[in-house]
Amino acid sequence: MSEVRKDKMSRIDAKIICFPKLLVLAISILTGCNDFPDANQNVDWPVYGGNKAGNRYSKLEQIKTDNVNRLKVAWTYDASDTLELDERPKEIQCQPIMIDSILYGTTPNIQVFALNAKSGKELWRYNPEEDNQGYRGQNRGVCFWQNGEDKRILFVAGNRLIEINAMTGKPVEEFGNNGKVDFYLGLENDMFDVRNHVVTATSPGIVYKDIFITGNRVSESGDALSGSIRGFDVHTGKLLWVFHTIPLPGEDGYETWPEDAYKKFGGANSWSGIVLDEKRGTVYLGTGSPSVDFYGGDRKGANLFANCILALDATSGKLKWHYQTVHHDLWDLDIPNPPNLVTVEHKGRMVDAVAQTTKDGLVYLLDRETGVSLFPVEERPVRTDGLPGEHPYPTQKYPVKPLPLVTRQVITEADLPDSTYFPEAHKDMKERFLKTRHGSKFIPPSEQGSWYIGVSGGAEWGGSAADPDGILYQNVSEEPWEMKMVNVAEKLKKSTSYGNSLYIAHCAACHGEDLKGDGAMFPSLADTDERFSNEYIRDILKNGRGRMPAFPNISEKDRNAIIKFISGQKENYNATDDEHSNTEVIAAKGEDFPYMPPYNRGGGGKVRDSNGYPGIRPPWGTLNAVDLNTGEYLWRVPLGEYKELTEQGVPITGTPNAGGPLVTAGGLVFISGTQDEKIRAFDRKTGKVVWEYQLSAGAFATPITYMLDGKQYVVIAAGGVRYGLKPGGNYIAFSLP
Repeated sequence: MSEVRKDKMSRIDAKIICFPKLLVLAISILTGCNDFPDANQNVDWPVYGGNKAGNRYSKLEQIKTDNVNRLKVAWTYDASDTLELDERPKEIQCQPIMIDSILYGTTPNIQVFALNAKSGKELWRYNPEEDNQGYRGQNRGVCFWQNGEDKRILFVAGNRLIEINAMTGKPVEEFGNNGKVDFYLGLENDMFDVRNHVVTATSPGIVYKDIFITGNRVSESGDALSGSIRGFDVHTGKLLWVFHTIPLPGEDGYETWPEDAYKKFGGANSWSGIVLDEKRGTVYLGTGSPSVDFYGGDRKGANLFANCILALDATSGKLKWHYQTVHHDLWDLDIPNPPNLVTVEHKGRMVDAVAQTTKDGLVYLLDRETGVSLFPVEERPVRTDGLPGEHPYPTQKYPVKPLPLVTRQVITEADLPDSTYFPEAHKDMKERFLKTRHGSKFIPPSEQGSWYIGVSGGAEWGGSAADPDGILYQNVSEEPWEMKMVNVAEKLKKSTSYGNSLYIAHCAACHGEDLKGDGAMFPSLADTDERFSNEYIRDILKNGRGRMPAFPNISEKDRNAIIKFISGQKENYNATDDEHSNTEVIAAKGEDFPYMPPYNRGGGGKVRDSNGYPGIRPPWGTLNAVDLNTGEYLWRVPLGEYKELTEQGVPITGTPNAGGPLVTAGGLVFISGTQDEKIRAFDRKTGKVVWEYQLSAGAFATPITYMLDGKQYVVIAAGGVRYGLKPGGNYIAFSLP
């Protein structure tokens, strides 16, 4: 008998409960239903990821496999907001938190709000826009700190770290300058003014005692700042410590780069979130690739501490251990989500461990104390036939166990669309695939091009869920990406105008030389004069929007030249001799900051067939359960559905997805994130769908759950927009009737 049920029985025996409640309790006991817990029982969701270990697990079991199909919408909150120049809506990636009956979250434009978590009624909303400067991209949540009645919310908007009173939504005056701290602190470089370049944070940091610890998001191009990890004083905003992910002279890892690399290169940043072992006083995190993505000819070496799982002392920022997952990254294989801190049974003993999933669908399980892998990992030779001047690393890691979440680590002709169901797609994709370099996972980028799963596949920022039994739940996309490089200097020589040259230098890596993008992650810029005003384009170039970073270092003249080119005015904008000299200056860059690589991405992107489906055979999205005690899979099922394909007789394919899972003691895994705009509950033992709900817009975020006044709620942000879908802007709460 559960403790809750024992408590109910004792109350009945003591005759201290009114008759109506006694009747309800008696019925629940006789029927075996446990949907009526103590009315005073409240369970919070106080941290991004549910707890500081980041496990997205809840002990709640009021909602369970045999009643989840009774879930109804309890409340909806309209979080949509607008800016004067917003001509393109933005998604919501926020996983809110709930503490002491108040739910805190963010809007698409990073306004912070507080709601009554029972009714969804707004208590306050804080807008940092009026006096905030800098790029404001996606936001995935906020941090909470408390000392008695002093309660505070910390978050990053643009280039400011902001702290507000959690009860009023007003800035905390003693924190920095009236609640705001310059987010460039600790990133200074003697070679240039860092404030002319982008820095922000997309994922929330974490609080250890009175220290706020955070990573950052920076550019992925040659103007990328350092991805240093930093600790700030919660009371004053003072910078307490810095860990340099691109080492300075005398620091560990400096020898894995060319001399003084920290002056020229950036990135190696932790953009996906941080977890904390309070007992050990240690934070764990993953870092991204170094700048620039896809070409590393001038950064010879393994490039520590890029692409690493790191353990840092939370008080001082000192390195405890590191584990590099990719050496000298040329494929943008950032570690895309926070680790999970788990305890597993390994070789007959219980071991505290760190579980980390990756963009290419690998699973690493490391001893939390030492960073040593619990399962075998092989270091195998890989191809080194890179671009001129490139120095591909000769070996890479291959975990032997668990097997990859993404089953197709190497894309072959056998992986192309099924000719039975997709005959035209099979023909088109085969013709395209055979023109690329293939046959190996770590093929260095080339002008010929190659396909791989990583940038838009594998695990992503939504993170993993882990239950107390050591079972890891992870959704992945199996969507190929084509990497095709261009010789920047040669393209610049052939440019038609100064604006064209600037576009090649700054924009073509994402949107392509032809301005067509990839139709998915990078939108087409064709016909921008018909869709957007010049003022809107100018604002995006200066301040960024969504995934698009800002380019504050570009002069107003250069910004106008780019606008003229992409808005279709290039035929009336021929280069003058003076502008040609400027073009030569652009082409000559490469030794100073911003760094101009001789090769850059100039084509490819997501590989889609003519109907918009991924260019390989299904599944295109899966949800997986992995037993970390043994390294074996319990189940793998498709996640998401293209209804029109199912109606044609195609087995359920799954869809590319974004956002993460939530697992509960009620035996359920909740997840949304699919292109069919649904939220689902899976039986955590079998992987069977036991509930689904058609949302008003796609929910590309991670759900939370909490209990308030005896009722369990599940909340998801349905912001839409992603994958070209309609916008939403709502937070939706579900509960049992």
